[in-house]
Amino acid sequence: MADITAAAVKAFRERTGLPMMDCKKALTEAGGDEEKAVELLRKKGQALADKRSDRETAFGRFGLYIGTDKKVGAMVELLCESAPVTTNEQFIQLAADLAQQYATGPGAASAEELLSQDSPSQPGTTLATQKEDMFNRIREVFKVGRMIRVESTCGGYMHHAGTTAGVLVEIEGGNDDAAKDVSMHIAAMRPESLSKDSIDPAVVASEREVLLEAAIAEGKPQNIAEKMVDGRMQKFYAERCLLEQPFVKDDKQSVGEYAKANGMTVKNYWHWVIGEKVDA
Repeated sequence: MADITAAAVKAFRERTGLPMMDCKKALTEAGGDEEKAVELLRKKGQALADKRSDRETAFGRFGLYIGTDKKVGAMVELLCESAPVTTNEQFIQLAADLAQQYATGPGAASAEELLSQDSPSQPGTTLATQKEDMFNRIREVFKVGRMIRVESTCGGYMHHAGTTAGVLVEIEGGNDDAAKDVSMHIAAMRPESLSKDSIDPAVVASEREVLLEAAIAEGKPQNIAEKMVDGRMQKFYAERCLLEQPFVKDDKQSVGEYAKANGMTVKNYWHWVIGEKVDA
């Protein structure tokens, strides 16, 4: 049996971030070979992770790959068990790496396929191994949730206070600051659709009918009632459509007008909130 010195255990602990006793035991089992000890720890960690896989992961953050200098964008949800872990540097890095690899790599049809690919920040290491090493340090279950990849320039924003929301905005033209402003607006105001044209026509027709009946019930003639409905529908759109909403930083202009003033066209958006089961 190899003689495992205190210095060797200390150096291995600095490398892995694990408790001293775990490090000493792994080194002893591996006969002093650090690489074998690392593999032993990963296998034990994976076994423990499998046992805990049914634990609730109600917290997390979003990795974003965005920028007007890029031709592709992505957002990936990374979940964990507790709120403090969401500010851990390793956790933040993994979320960012997942988004970058999803955007710039060959793509992935599932979280498992994405995790099997190389980590952008740790060449020669897979994202799965990066995730396993983090589990060994933190001992919480981590899961990759929703993923979106857009073959277009994107801006975005992650709100991480109270609730955790991620926003990815597909854009044409503009600049990073304007794209972030629009993304922040989305996180704050939670629009239901991009524009008037993207609302279900049946919903619009139903709303017009309700408003028309209300106007006629007020005693207004048909032609006047219809004009009143046109005005009230503008309020309906302003409450629900991103491009029609008053811009949160300057309500004297709509989001669409703000985007246009910055030479930017907003083509689509995705707004996700940790803990919600459906897209917001």
